[in-house]
Amino acid sequence: MQIQKYLDSTYLKTPEQASLTKEETLSILKNLADEAIENDIFAVMIRPDFVKEIRNYLDKKKSEVKLGTVIGFPEGTFSESEKIEEAKQAISDGADELDFVINYESYKIGDIDLVKNEFINCTSLTLKNKKIAKWIIEIAALNEEQIVDLCERISTWAQENFNQNQLDQIFIKSSTGFYKTENGKPNGATFEGIKLMLENSNGLPVKAAGGVKTYEDAVKMINLGVKRIGTSSAKALLNKTSTKGNY
Repeated sequence: MQIQKYLDSTYLKTPEQASLTKEETLSILKNLADEAIENDIFAVMIRPDFVKEIRNYLDKKKSEVKLGTVIGFPEGTFSESEKIEEAKQAISDGADELDFVINYESYKIGDIDLVKNEFINCTSLTLKNKKIAKWIIEIAALNEEQIVDLCERISTWAQENFNQNQLDQIFIKSSTGFYKTENGKPNGATFEGIKLMLENSNGLPVKAAGGVKTYEDAVKMINLGVKRIGTSSAKALLNKTSTKGNY
């Protein structure tokens, strides 16, 4: 199977998290972009601070690789207005795809209106600018009932507020890869979690992010029905070699 077109090749550490300078991080991101170009990988997914520079880099290379970034990342508790402003800047800087972290903490305490409003307004902004919106629900922070319910709600809100032609531009995504779990519990995509998402997204595309560590796992995810896979080990997956990365 040619899995390249399903992959979002990802680097989401800040310079501070990796104990690197901004220049060193930018060098990593340029290498990530080169790797995507050379291997026909669909997209690169990076932090908002670097979108403008990597947009220029891809454009100079005349590359068709898509450029994605994350919004409200990783905790999702940014206010709606903060997410809107971050999204506007990312769009202005040249992002093709915006991966929003939904406010799953507000969802868990029952503030459904807050979650609904940020979903509708942020998605509307994204689609009006002809970009792709992906919503990270952070399945490691949710139980099975919550995964099912949140996927159903997102699907309903999408169908009620956007037209049929737009629905394939609204993804539900599993994970940030940054959620802290206990007792060795996976913090990314699991086959069980992805199955629940697929069964309850009512046709919205699903992105599996985090924890897809082998070519065989990637193929299994694709065969289950996911449309995209977020991974920090895209080249290793393509080469069918092992990876130690968590995302």
